[in-house]
Amino acid sequence: MGKELQPVHTLSPGVDLNAYIQSVYSIPVLTREEEQELADAYFHEEDLDAARKLVLAHLRFVVHIARSYPGYGLPLGDLIQEGNVGLMKAVKRFDPDRGVRLVSFAVHWIKAEIHEYILRNWRIVKIATTKAQRKLFFNLRSSKKGLGWLSPEEAKAIADGLGVEVKNVYEMEGRLANYDLGYDAPADADDEDSYQAPVYFLEDQSQDPAQLVENQDTESSNTDALERGLDLLDERSRDIVQRRWLDESKATLHELADEYGVSAERIRQIEAAAMKKIRKMIESEE
Repeated sequence: MGKELQPVHTLSPGVDLNAYIQSVYSIPVLTREEEQELADAYFHEEDLDAARKLVLAHLRFVVHIARSYPGYGLPLGDLIQEGNVGLMKAVKRFDPDRGVRLVSFAVHWIKAEIHEYILRNWRIVKIATTKAQRKLFFNLRSSKKGLGWLSPEEAKAIADGLGVEVKNVYEMEGRLANYDLGYDAPADADDEDSYQAPVYFLEDQSQDPAQLVENQDTESSNTDALERGLDLLDERSRDIVQRRWLDESKATLHELADEYGVSAERIRQIEAAAMKKIRKMIESEE
């Protein structure tokens, strides 16, 4: 396809999630004939309006899929937003001549984006990196019969069903049972809790004069490099990076999207391109 399918503002759940969900469910479901006509128009004629109609008509399916991922502590609106990205990728790659419905083809792309988002954001430390671990992450909890630890029989049944080794099942079960622990003690911790905070087991090198000078030089160098990088950006990109990363009160993607009149996905694209440009400049100076 020659033209790019750009995100549209309607795709963003925004602040009022309930209103967004009501809106997408009010969009009629396409008949097979209507879907075929629109898919042909986009695939063969690069009709972007046809692609937009395909995406809008399938937003309800993204909501349905996103709702099937509770329990990860992540906002439903963010899961829907990521699923919408997967839907747009599916529409871009959909071949209407293969004789399958778009929703059947799009499920893989929608889930892939949601899975990637969950794996990036569920824990501070990435919990699943290998293919076997990713399988187990999204299947283990639903496969367990209770809240207790797996019995040897249950572990073997899960391993056989997912095509992984039993030791991988036990390893992932242990990871899922753990939780993130901050280096600093919580503000309301008593003396005993504070003493157990990992930060107290680290060697304090903050008063080493040589280390202080090195830190100051590094900080000054990084600040100068960042300022030079920001100078390379256009006004909008510089403003987005500044408010997303440097200001004390961080702006959200949706806040910037409303201000600039574009989608949250578009703001994320601009931010990613700006950060890539800054990193490239810094790397070239090293």
